[in-house]
This record gives sequence, structure tokens and C-alpha cells, in this order.
Amino acid sequence: MKSRNPWSWIPTLYIAEGLPNVVVMTVAVVMYMQLGLSDTDIALYTGWLGLPWVVKPLWSPFVDLYRTKRWWVLAMQLLLGSSLAGVAFTLSAPFWFQGTLACFFLMAFSSATHDIAADGYYMLELDDHDQVWFVGIRNTFYRLAVIFGNGVLIPAAGMLQLLFRNQKAFTWSLVFYGLAGLFLAIWLYHSYIMPRSETSETESGEASSRQARLVDLMPQLKLTFNTFFSKLPPREMLFAMLFLLFYRFPEALLTKMSVTFLMRPNSAGGLGLSPQEFGLASGTVGVIGLTLGGILGGMLAGRDGFRRWLWPMVCAITLPDVVYVYMSYAMPTNLVLISSCLFIEQFGYGLGFTALTLYMLYFSKGNYQTSHYAFCTAISYLGLMLPGMLSGWMKDALGYRAFFIVVMALCAITFVVTTLIKVDDQFGKKRK
Repeated sequence: MKSRNPWSWIPTLYIAEGLPNVVVMTVAVVMYMQLGLSDTDIALYTGWLGLPWVVKPLWSPFVDLYRTKRWWVLAMQLLLGSSLAGVAFTLSAPFWFQGTLACFFLMAFSSATHDIAADGYYMLELDDHDQVWFVGIRNTFYRLAVIFGNGVLIPAAGMLQLLFRNQKAFTWSLVFYGLAGLFLAIWLYHSYIMPRSETSETESGEASSRQARLVDLMPQLKLTFNTFFSKLPPREMLFAMLFLLFYRFPEALLTKMSVTFLMRPNSAGGLGLSPQEFGLASGTVGVIGLTLGGILGGMLAGRDGFRRWLWPMVCAITLPDVVYVYMSYAMPTNLVLISSCLFIEQFGYGLGFTALTLYMLYFSKGNYQTSHYAFCTAISYLGLMLPGMLSGWMKDALGYRAFFIVVMALCAITFVVTTLIKVDDQFGKKRK
């Protein structure tokens, strides 16, 4: 069967990958904040929801071994829809916190598995140059899912709260039922449009492993781990792991606390934005900046090679964080000014995040690339999860102003770990 144009499936595939992630990592933060949890509790409990992305290499060989990437993508999209409906249903129950947290964890597990399959499908369907070229496109649509989560779902909850007289649990239930219906539609579309090409069934050099019996799972897992940790000499391997862990260290601290800073009232040190204002400033303008940065990063790396733009990307992902220091002292009320600050910071993050994505693609090349890419993303998520769980405690201990200053100081970590890695000068350049 002739493969379909990548434009017909990459955008929706990465919307489906990004949406549950933003729901778990950001929308859940806003929901729990509105339902009365403290920043310390929000960061700790929602931080644990990142665990499936950390440990997903334990079952990524199973995704490699059993069925096809396409099958896994479709199966997980159905499970994601079910978990979204579960959150909506349990919000009205007496055990709403435990029930929603369990559904969010199921959602995180399904999303992590979907990531393995979707990223593997992407790498198998596209050649090296197209992978680099479309990395900006896929990140763009991933970020459009973030815009939808932050810029549509959160404001929608705010407007429903006005309509239903601030019945917060009920309005969030309506939002999650709507999301469940959306995922059903995505599943139906992908069932028809995603190619069944030969390359999506097997990886080069691994066809026999694909057809192995499930009893071979443990040897396959051991082999995958061994090949991953033997890709580089021990010293270079250590440096690669440090880069994956700490490249986004400042972002790990900012992710949840930037949300609460924007929405907490002035009396608590925040800017006091309404859900609608947050949706416009952070969820729309900010994510547009992030999206444009991601597109630009992919295009620049595809034109000149990854190595040429590595250090500009490092500067882009760290230095614009200073806008939070400014806002915590100036306490602006002008939504245009706040949106402009978030646009600058998120544009830099989008450009800088391209470096991490490309390095993971570069590192994973070779046999078992799907599982190895999953290992890379898991290590990167661990670097987000652990600092993120402590970020609420740090913020409550220091206050927003001192917290953001500390984050800026810790940007030095990103520069240090980047000096340790090696990248082929030709990686990402278009072949002549």
C-alpha cells in the first residue's frame, strides 16, 4: 500500500499525543487549585502523575514486540477517552480526589504508551531528513494541543462556572465529558487515515524480533537495555544521561508554579488572572510563541544542521525565564504586557526544546530506535518530575519572587550539561 502524505496524519497524531499530557500536567493543576488544594499538594500529587513517562521503557519493548505501532496508537486513544470520561464521572463522587487522581494516573499511563507507539511510528514512516524537517511540525501540533488545553478548556471551565453559578466540580465534569467525545472522534479518524505501510510493521534488522513470541519479552527487554547503555563509551554515556536529565531543569521548576503564579490572587503573591485571562495570556499567546519557536528550530536545524544551532537554542530555553522575575516584582495588571512576557519566554522554550528533541533522535539512531527513544524521553521526564514535585514546597518556602530568582540561577545547569555532549556536524542537514 502506498504511504499517505505525512501531513494527513502527523498533525492529528501529535495533537492526540499532546492533549492528554497538557490535561495531566496543566489542566489538572488549575482544576485542583480551584477545588482548594495548596501549591505544595498540587506539585506533589500532580508530580507523581509523571511517573508513567519515567518508567515507560519497562514496557516499551512489549510495544515493540506485540502487534504494530499503529495498533498501539489506536488502542491507547480509546483508553485515553475512557480515562477522560472517568475523571468527569468521579468529580461528583464523595471520593472525588482519589477517584480523579486514579483516572489521571490511568490517563498518564495510556498517554505514555501512546507516546512510545506514536514516536516509533513517526521514525519508521519518515527518513532522516523528513524526521528533522517534520520535528518542528510535530512539535507545532503538539503545542496546538497545549493551546487547546490551556487556551480553550480552562477558559471554557471559567465561562461554565459563570453560567452555573460557580459549581466548579460540575463544570469541570462537563469539560472532561467533552474531551472524552473528542478522543473518540480522533480514534475514528486515525482508524481510517493512518497508513498500514510495510515500514510501520517492522523495523530494518528487527523483523524476526517483531514476530517473536511473547515469552521472549524478558530477553528482549534485557537486550534493549544492554544495547541502549552500550551505544556510547561509559564517559560519553554518562554525559548524555546528564544532558537528558538536566537540560530542562529550570523548566521543571517553573512548569507548575508559573501556572499558580498567574492565577493565585495578589494577596498570595500571584497576578490574579481569571481562567479566561489565563487562557488568552498563557494558553493562547504564550503557546503561539512556543509553537513559532518550535517551527523555527526545526527549520533552522534542517537547513544548517543541529550542531550549528545548539548553543543559540540553549540560550533561548534559559535566558527568557527572567520575565517571571520581572512580573513577580512589577505585578503587572495589563494583560497585553503579561501576554508579551509569556510570548517571549515560551518562544524561547519552543526554540530551545527543539535541541532536546533532536538530540534524542540523534542518540536513538540504529537498531531498537523506538525503545531507545522511549528511554531518552523517560530520562528527560524524570528530570522534569522530581524537581517539579518539590517546586511547590520551594515556592511556599521562598515566595514567588525569591523562587524565580533561584530558577534563573539554576539555568547555569543547562549550560554546563550542554558542554558535555557530542553531536555529528552533519546530523539534520539535507542530503544533496
